[in-house]
Formats: sequence, structure tokens, C-alpha cells
Amino acid sequence: MPDDEQLTKKRFQELASRAYAQQRYTSSEFLTLAEQDILYKTSFDRNAAPFALFGGYDGAERQIAQFGSEELCGYNEQPPLRCIGIMPISQKFADLLTHRDFLGALMALGVRRSVLGDIILHENCGFLFCLDTISGFIISEFTQVKHTSVKCESISGLPDIAVGKPAVSSVNVASERLDAIIAAVYKMPRSDSQELFTQSKVFVNGRLTENTSFQPDTGMVISVRGHGRFTYEGISKETKKGRLFVNVRVY
Repeated sequence: MPDDEQLTKKRFQELASRAYAQQRYTSSEFLTLAEQDILYKTSFDRNAAPFALFGGYDGAERQIAQFGSEELCGYNEQPPLRCIGIMPISQKFADLLTHRDFLGALMALGVRRSVLGDIILHENCGFLFCLDTISGFIISEFTQVKHTSVKCESISGLPDIAVGKPAVSSVNVASERLDAIIAAVYKMPRSDSQELFTQSKVFVNGRLTENTSFQPDTGMVISVRGHGRFTYEGISKETKKGRLFVNVRVY
């Protein structure tokens, strides 16, 4: 019996082969970081369409894979994504809403997690990325989060202010090794940081890494399952004792 990884690879190969044979775009559902890593590790043959990842905005964690290209298919096709704004009908009487509140209410409607992308919060509103195929249902049926009545509408994309970059902060590390940086960012012992690599919880630009001594380049996005993600912004200064202050943007 093939394991889950082999089944996932087979699904990607089927999508790539179908797009190539029919010269039309095909798409996956939203992929987790682990599934994106499997995609990067999948070996495709010559009769397979190329792919690109889309999450609806720069830096999205959950993304779909779209197989095909203008050269192969003869046209451009937008990825089958929709952004939905979810706003309390009355902010004055609304609960303080969290990511878990929005996601839990969607799950209660019977919506599968794989058709949903990231949920961005801004001023007690949620901005949800989802597949086109489920957007109409969400807009018409999603009416409550906790005790708060909400309304949904399709929007062209995230408001600029909702995707602003976090402020740069500095952490003090012994070196640019990724285990040291993660330990400093999340204020944990180095041994706990190293255990995260053993548990396959560390991703760099969507790809799993188990190399504790990996040194990230400026601009790389580090995702740590269960803790969050940050962008590495490079060294800001070195102390007389040889320790480093490195800059990060923590989401």
C-alpha cells in the first residue's frame, strides 16, 4: 500500500500529465507546507506540464499548484482562487475574533480545509482565500463567527494595509545557523530548536529542511509549525566577542 507521500506524488504527476496531454491548465487544492515540499521533490517525466504556486498574495503559506503555461496551453489562465472579505455586521457589538474563530466557524459549515487558503485578520475582519468552487457557498451561508453576525463579499484582493510587513526586530545569536536563529526568535533552548528539525517542522521557502546548520539568505521565509513564521533579513552588526545581531520580521 503506497504511503501518503507516494499517493500525493502520484496525484501531482496525474495533474501534470493531464495538463500536458490536454494542453489546458489543471490545479490542485490548497497545499500545506509539507505537501508543497513533496511537490518540489516529485520527479516528473518529459510529458508533464510545469507548475507554479499561488496563494493569493505574496508570502502566502497555503498555496495551490497550477500546472500549465502560456507556451504549452496557448493562453494565460488566472489561478482558480477567490478572496472573500468577512466583516461583522456591527463592529460595536462584535466579539474579538481570532484566526481560530474564523476557521472553526468555516469547519462547522462542513467546508473542507483543503479548499481554504490563508485567513488574514485586520481590524476584526477576516480576509479568506478559497477555491472558486466553494466561494459562492461561503458568501451565501457563512453568517456567524462565535456570537457575531457577519457578512461576506467577494473582493479583488487584500487591502494594502492588511498585508503590511511586520517591523524589523533584532535577535542576538552565536552564528547564522538556522537552529540558533529559531531558538532566539522563539525564545527557546537551542536543544528544543534542534528537536523541531527532527520532527520535520521547519520549512525554508516552503521546503522542508532537517539541516540544523543551514544558513538562510536574506529574504528567505522560515516557517516553524506550531510557532509561526518569519523572514530573515540578514546581519545588522557583530559584537566585539563575535556574536551577531540578525534582523528578522516575525509574522
